[in-house]
Amino acid sequence: MSKETTDKTYMGRALELAQRAQAEGEVPIGALVVLGDQVIGEGWNRPIGAHDPTAHAEIQAMRAAATQVANYRLTGATLYVTLEPCDMCVGAMFHARIARTVYGAKDPKKLVLKTQVKIEGGVMAEECGAILSRFFAERR
Repeated sequence: MSKETTDKTYMGRALELAQRAQAEGEVPIGALVVLGDQVIGEGWNRPIGAHDPTAHAEIQAMRAAATQVANYRLTGATLYVTLEPCDMCVGAMFHARIARTVYGAKDPKKLVLKTQVKIEGGVMAEECGAILSRFFAERR
């Protein structure tokens, strides 16, 4: 099977998961994680039903995949999602070591979201940095 055919097959499954989200009254987004040629995790949007702002389809799929392989690192995996991932989900993909992400629709609101939260840093920076430095020093 060609890469394009494989991508369309897995995106088709992501669309089925998006329909499940819609049936539950959620924004219809679906996602799945594939390692090799095996689906190891699936998810659909659940922030409303789960009362969890992090319950995006991608996060749900990565959680299921990590449980399946008993490792938070999903090295070499591909994530398929019906909507362009938000910054939170991209960050999670980075930490999970997702190798490739394939998405369907572009998110027109993606840039707007960055202006809605005021982020301030530097409060007790020394103390916060020190605890992390000690932790990693002990691990080495």
